[in-house]
Amino acid sequence: MLEFVTVARVGDIPPNSGRQVTVDGRWVALFNIDGRYYAIDATCLHRGGPLAEGALRHCVVTCPWHGWQFDVTTGALVQDPTMSVARHDARVVGEDVQVRLTE
Repeated sequence: MLEFVTVARVGDIPPNSGRQVTVDGRWVALFNIDGRYYAIDATCLHRGGPLAEGALRHCVVTCPWHGWQFDVTTGALVQDPTMSVARHDARVVGEDVQVRLTE
């Protein structure tokens, strides 16, 4: 099993926003929703848009390129939940925000 990797500090990502981080060479979009952290693959399924740069409303991020929407808590595409980006484990340990790849 892969290890958790520290990718940010608490406070680095403002509430209700996201940031792209790298975990073991993989781009991950890390989101802070009211102090809870969620991590999904950072690349949109449609044309590879940067999900971490998308508008976040509640738990849904909208890809800034073409509007595809993903639930950041599950990785599921809102328009078709049978499609999804990978969801990864995220946790806070002390002041560190950590992510562990799940796939």
